[in-house]
Amino acid sequence: MPKKKQTDDKHPVRRTDNPNVMGLRGAVVDQVITKTLDTNFMPYAMSVIVSRAIPEIDGFKPSHRKLLYTMYKMGLLSGGRTKSANIVGQTMRLNPHGDDAIYETMVRLSRGNESLLHPFVDSKGNFGKVYSRDMAYAASRYTEAKLAPICGELFRDLDCDAVDFMPNYDNSTTEPTLLPTTFPNVLVSSNLGIAVGMASQICGFNLGEVCDTTVALLKNPDHDVASTLLAPDFPTGGQLILNEEDLRQLYATGRGGVRVRAKYRYDKKEHVIEIYEIPYSTSIEAILDKVAELVKAGKLRELGDMRDESDLSGLKLAIDLKRGAEPDKVMAKLFKMTPLEDTYSCNFNILIAGMPRVMGVAEILDEWIAWRTECVRRRIYCIMSRKKEKLHLLQGLKRILLDIDRAIAIIRETEEESEVIPNLMIGFGIDGVQAEFVAEIKLRNINKEYILKRVAEVASLQAEIDDLADTLAKPVRVRSIIIDELTAVKKKYALPRRTEIVYGHEVEEYREEEQVEDYPVHLFLSREGYFKKIQPQSLRMSGEQKFKEGDDLRQSFESTNAAELMFFTDRQQVYKAHVSDFADTKASALGDYLPAKLGMDDGESVLFLCLPGDYSGHMLFFFENGKAAKVPLESYKTTSNRRKLTGAYSDKAPLATMVYLPVETELALYTNEPRALLVHSSLLLPKTTRATQGVAVMHLKPKFRLTRAVPADETGIANPSRYRTRSIPAVGALLKAEDTDEKQTSLL
Repeated sequence: MPKKKQTDDKHPVRRTDNPNVMGLRGAVVDQVITKTLDTNFMPYAMSVIVSRAIPEIDGFKPSHRKLLYTMYKMGLLSGGRTKSANIVGQTMRLNPHGDDAIYETMVRLSRGNESLLHPFVDSKGNFGKVYSRDMAYAASRYTEAKLAPICGELFRDLDCDAVDFMPNYDNSTTEPTLLPTTFPNVLVSSNLGIAVGMASQICGFNLGEVCDTTVALLKNPDHDVASTLLAPDFPTGGQLILNEEDLRQLYATGRGGVRVRAKYRYDKKEHVIEIYEIPYSTSIEAILDKVAELVKAGKLRELGDMRDESDLSGLKLAIDLKRGAEPDKVMAKLFKMTPLEDTYSCNFNILIAGMPRVMGVAEILDEWIAWRTECVRRRIYCIMSRKKEKLHLLQGLKRILLDIDRAIAIIRETEEESEVIPNLMIGFGIDGVQAEFVAEIKLRNINKEYILKRVAEVASLQAEIDDLADTLAKPVRVRSIIIDELTAVKKKYALPRRTEIVYGHEVEEYREEEQVEDYPVHLFLSREGYFKKIQPQSLRMSGEQKFKEGDDLRQSFESTNAAELMFFTDRQQVYKAHVSDFADTKASALGDYLPAKLGMDDGESVLFLCLPGDYSGHMLFFFENGKAAKVPLESYKTTSNRRKLTGAYSDKAPLATMVYLPVETELALYTNEPRALLVHSSLLLPKTTRATQGVAVMHLKPKFRLTRAVPADETGIANPSRYRTRSIPAVGALLKAEDTDEKQTSLL
């Protein structure tokens, strides 16, 4: 009888008749799951992380590196284009993952696809577009390609032992482990990789900014990278909404995100919005699909039609607007609800010495500088070694020069060819390498002129070797070489930014408009900054207005609940609000404290309230130095929902008063001398710049200042001709006692 197979408790043996189990017919061994993970899963995971998905310090994944190196060996850096199918076939000697994977890698690196700020493949034919999901690239047999000129910066040091080489997958040839890039390509070329248990997503930066930042770090390790590396730059352009705090966090940790929105223009004649740049993280089809969904749901009633008009000239999405639709408000709504504004998430995960690390920008550049320094040192050492070998040969030739006839005699008298080298070594005291070099000299070169020229190189070669040795011994000189290379790359290849930088407070944010109930109200602003909104009925039933002790009324208006408000402050700022933002109150209440309600800066106070209405008329600002600025109220109009405007008026001189003029009128200006001047507002020319210093209106004597300005019909001046002027600046006249009674005091 056959013996029974022994089993143990830990690894019991099962019999199976299924030939598909483990590829054979027979026993299958149960295995502890942790052991399976350790022996089967972990090698696979590490292979994906190290050899496929995560880029290294040169900015390339292995698939990129194998393709570009193959094209370099094919002579496509300086030669003409060849069929893409030829390149794909040659690359399979290094990359065994199949022609489709190789060709797709080439497509992403090509100029035609527009995936990179600086494409490495100069393509001809249809390579698709990064901004189109459905635009398929042509088959490799129809397209052609060569290396772009910038690839010269990738391979310049390859023949100088700057990097290590390793065998390919079948040991039939070798390939570089890294490409010795002369610039930090890891931050210039965007890269996305999904590994097992981790991922990498690196956004591209402007080449010029990256080179400047690297040079600054080489000169000063404590350099603030945010001062020279302004923000990410994307091949598809668009507008990057800059949040300085988020950007610094991204630079420091290597994790974060940036908001990017599309760029558009409005054709007033056709009433059409044309979108010509979109975020890098989306596509035309994704935008159209989302817009169609919103239109179907009735959330975009302002749109008549949206279509893709992209052609050979580039991307173009056309939006037909319905009558009455405002383009800026429509775009604000689209930015809020569609991928026309998107967040590009970043995860700077890079392989350093075979280990994945998430690093900030400064740390990445430090690693690149250390790696590039080693590349330059290896290159210098290789060049120095070659020069030493040449010097060694020339030193042997120099000895032959002492008696060239004797060398010829030794060669001629030697009976066997194999004895020529040993005889020359013995005859002149040179080594085998030198003797081989002498023996290989052509007969026509055995003349004094040739030998003297070769020997003359000895001194210059020795000087070059000494200089190279000095460079290797001094890190400062190595850094200087890297700086010169970066400067040259920037000068030759840097391009202007494609992605425009805009600041968050300049961006229009869409808000769902609520139906505001409109009704008459009375508005009251106190000198301490308390604001009250009271309905007429409540006001009639109330008693006297209540104010905080020491406070009193500054301004009052009759308005409506839907009106807009503009609060001017002593910090040259304007805060916008709507009457509906404030709750109805009573005369007996203090009201809302505006600095807290509007989120003003510490110590900031309200000086003036203006109801802009349709933004007609002007704001007049009078300064203590006698100057006045006339600014159209339209200068404060915004197409967005911005609540705060800076630079509302000039801060070059102390403000005396401000006046809102719906129409041109005559104004009375007073000084503390006391002196008065009547001037018509039409003499002041309007300035579109809000922070203008204005023009001189009144000549002031030393130690005197302009104190206030009020409409002339609100003063008690009995003899206006005494104070009136027809040109400015003017001195005015001393104020008489009968002209001092005023109907209304200044608002300030």
